[in-house]
Amino acid sequence: MIGLRGRRVLVTGGAKGIGAGIARRLVDEGATVVIADLDRPAGEQLAHELGVVFWALDVSDTDAVQQQLAASAPFDVLVNNAGMDQHAWFTHTDAGQWKTLMAVNLYSVLATTHAVLPAMQRAGHGRLIHIASEAARLGSAGGAVYAAAKGAVLAFSRSMARENARYGITSNVIAPGPVDTPMLREAVARGGGALAQSMINATLARRLGTVQEIAAAVAFIASDEAGFITGEVLGVSGGMGCGQ
Repeated sequence: MIGLRGRRVLVTGGAKGIGAGIARRLVDEGATVVIADLDRPAGEQLAHELGVVFWALDVSDTDAVQQQLAASAPFDVLVNNAGMDQHAWFTHTDAGQWKTLMAVNLYSVLATTHAVLPAMQRAGHGRLIHIASEAARLGSAGGAVYAAAKGAVLAFSRSMARENARYGITSNVIAPGPVDTPMLREAVARGGGALAQSMINATLARRLGTVQEIAAAVAFIASDEAGFITGEVLGVSGGMGCGQ
């Protein structure tokens, strides 16, 4: 156990999948967790199970984020986990799809970070943790706009590390590879067994990751033990990021 007792944490996209796994682990570590998600039924169910607060919030809506956080107590840790992907060749996409993907994967990160930072700066402590993807570093055939948005998150996180180190705030990225989640299973159901095997073959570990493994990395980066780690990208991807 790392121990996060006394830390207040916001987890976006926390109702299901990786976000839910992160929320569970941080509660186990003693943190006070708030889950923000558009999926009200799943979010309320998980919040009831864990004994935490749920916000039905579209984190890509900058005005809604500002209003919600202005009425809330400050946070010690922000986990920007909300995201969405869309599998299509770039020439088969359009500007409306680009806007949606950028709003969910990038603008939500800007909005939540902008809202929580002033209180962290006043407190002289904070952890910004952004869940991106190895696609941000490697690219993604069929997910170009998603990869572009996540790549921007990497650059933004490093900028936040540079701007906020003087306040005792760290900013880091967790870059998962293929993780066994409901969203991935839906993609596999559409793409067939060959898609699943290609994901597994892209890792050196030759398996899918688990939400628990991503959550463990988040718990460490959120802890005081990681105070000298900032501006970094931690790949939790079974070796996917180092090539074959």
